[in-house]
Amino acid sequence: MAMSAAEIEEMIKAAFPDATVEIEDLRGDGDHYAATVVSAAFAGKSRVQQHQMVYTALKGKMGGVLHALALTTSAPQ
Repeated sequence: MAMSAAEIEEMIKAAFPDATVEIEDLRGDGDHYAATVVSAAFAGKSRVQQHQMVYTALKGKMGGVLHALALTTSAPQ
């Protein structure tokens, strides 16, 4: 069972309430998404650390229910 864009956004926002989150369904199949996440929580963190924080927010769904997620993360400018 695939995840909806709304579910992904909800999980990310639960972990990062200040975040601006944009989710795009890349293939229209509910299985391949791109996400852009901007949060102050990412300040001073490496790109890898930022991505790990998002994967943690997804509570183990990455690689299972959520097959592919292309991430772009940053702190606000």
